[in-house]
Amino acid sequence: MKLPDRNSSTLIANAVRPRQYLKHKLRNIKITPSILDQYILKKFLGTYFFSIVLILAIVVMFDVNEKLDAFLTAPFKETIFDYFCSFLPYFANQFSPLFVFISVIFFTSKMAGNSEIIAILAAGVSFRRLLVPYMVGAAVIAALTFALSNYIIPPTNVKRIAYTNKYVKNRKVEEGLNVQLMASPGVVAFMARYDTKTKTGYQFSLDKFKGKTLVSRLTARTIKYDTLNNWRVENYMIRNFNGMRESVSYGSRLDTVIAIQPRDFIISRNDQETLTTPELATYIEEQKQRGVANIKQFEIEKERRFAITAAAFILTLIGMSLSARKVKGGMGVNIGIGLVLSFTYILFSSVTSSFAVSGVTSPAIAMWIPNIVYFIIGIFLYYKASKY
Repeated sequence: MKLPDRNSSTLIANAVRPRQYLKHKLRNIKITPSILDQYILKKFLGTYFFSIVLILAIVVMFDVNEKLDAFLTAPFKETIFDYFCSFLPYFANQFSPLFVFISVIFFTSKMAGNSEIIAILAAGVSFRRLLVPYMVGAAVIAALTFALSNYIIPPTNVKRIAYTNKYVKNRKVEEGLNVQLMASPGVVAFMARYDTKTKTGYQFSLDKFKGKTLVSRLTARTIKYDTLNNWRVENYMIRNFNGMRESVSYGSRLDTVIAIQPRDFIISRNDQETLTTPELATYIEEQKQRGVANIKQFEIEKERRFAITAAAFILTLIGMSLSARKVKGGMGVNIGIGLVLSFTYILFSSVTSSFAVSGVTSPAIAMWIPNIVYFIIGIFLYYKASKY
């Protein structure tokens, strides 16, 4: 029997110990941090924006098919500039965590499949250092998401929602019944009915209190909204109370300033999406002072904008830790696991938001529960991958 020569033995040993052989070959190769960062960052952001464009193209086709009648009815200019110019950034931003996760899984699995991750680690780059460009990419996406969610998209949503209400399906609330709210400290306004089309309220009353004592009461058959906080009451009566004495005055028309607007008590679906975050915070505080109860969606929207920004870092950590190593089955297994985790994250967020609506938890806790749970998952996967 012929024994293998030295070269054959070396090849067999290298085949048995590929990691050690690769490390030996790469010992003298310098992978500078700047080159590594630029390489991974370029792949990360490139894959992220490419996946957004690809998925948005598919979404547009489905959306056109679903709303074809509306698009044929509406002017083409309104469809492009009022609807799609707002809808596309809105949709991309809403599902940004999904795009981040899929992007990280895809390009990292491809790098691992090409043994690029092994080469980088074998050249002396630690797993922690490898994570740095991923976090830089997540920071870029998080900053973009924050700007879009909090300041850029809300103003454009005004036109998009108005377009859908006009041409697709009108979800705007047209009237309010038994409206009661605090106009200012000690001043309570009431309307039996308010019509948004005519901007007119019926059976109006305005009670002013000093402590717990009623000092005046204005009643009117109708009240009409003019401009900012300016109202006109018609067929009114004012009763002033001074102890046991009462003075009454009548009139047919009176222009007055009342610190309320129709948007304070007529709340339509998705109204919270039309306010920037500073406007949202101011609106929530004013409504709490007025005693308005149906502002949960506004509080949830405010917390969601911050939670979705933090999700970029958390899902990047999970995606990188999950796909940095070769697995049996190749890239398809990692992408499948990534899709399952990303969709469960979105589903989890929807479930916890319903907890806030029902009053089980506060909006802040409800919106941050998915991030906390997935952050723990991310730390576990990172620790496991770094020790592999």
